Amino acid sequence: MKRRLISSGSSFEDQIGYSRAVVVGDLIFVSGTTGYNYDTMQISSEVAEQAEQCLKNIEKALKEADSSLIDVVRVTYILPNADDFQACWPVLKNYFGDIKPAATMISAGLAKQEMKIEIEVTAIKPS
Repeated sequence: MKRRLISSGSSFEDQIGYSRAVVVGDLIFVSGTTGYNYDTMQISSEVAEQAEQCLKNIEKALKEADSSLIDVVRVTYILPNADDFQACWPVLKNYFGDIKPAATMISAGLAKQEMKIEIEVTAIKPS
């Protein structure tokens, strides 16, 4: 089955060697996405604002894959500080409240100190 690679233009993709998303058939795997605005490479110091930017970045990747957030079936949230997760809930509910994908939150270190949340999703395009 053919793979289609999607890039966000983030310098991290070239430096590390990965794609923002990979499309295989009807499946879309979006890599762990942080709260950087990839146009400016700036990141907010606020975890909820980072969560919002993560989801905007994910939406952009899904759109390029001819999909959208409504097709998300699985989401993983990764935060260095588990206590920050609740501050993200209003943002997450705004984006996923009606979609209700299967979800997991993991507390783990991220690649850079300023990163407070990373989100990855799996989506299935409707046939």
